[in-house]
Amino acid sequence: QVQLVESGGGSVQPGGSLRLSCTTSGYTHTAYMAWFRQAPGKEREGVASINTRDSTPYYANSVKGRFTISHDNAKNTLYLQMNNLKPDDTAMYYCAAGLGGMGWVISPEAFNFWGQGTQVTVSS
Repeated sequence: QVQLVESGGGSVQPGGSLRLSCTTSGYTHTAYMAWFRQAPGKEREGVASINTRDSTPYYANSVKGRFTISHDNAKNTLYLQMNNLKPDDTAMYYCAAGLGGMGWVISPEAFNFWGQGTQVTVSS
């Protein structure tokens, strides 16, 4: 079992930045970790994932060049640095961990464990 706890959400103006963190406990030898988001009335969307063994990142086109995913193995913590935030980035953001090898697809089906989410609101 893997427990995931997100933090770092909040309210910012367009163009601002936030850094999300996700602390992992329990079984920590996952293959991929990722960030997803879900806005009201919309499906859960994959934002970014990372191979925890070689740190290769993968991004959704909507966030490429603005968001950076990273993972600190020593601290068992996943990060998402979000820059140049836009109102369309407003959503609940979820951390996820996957045991299999398909995490680069950034699809919910590829991930086994989920956090409770942290809210990000981008508004002027």
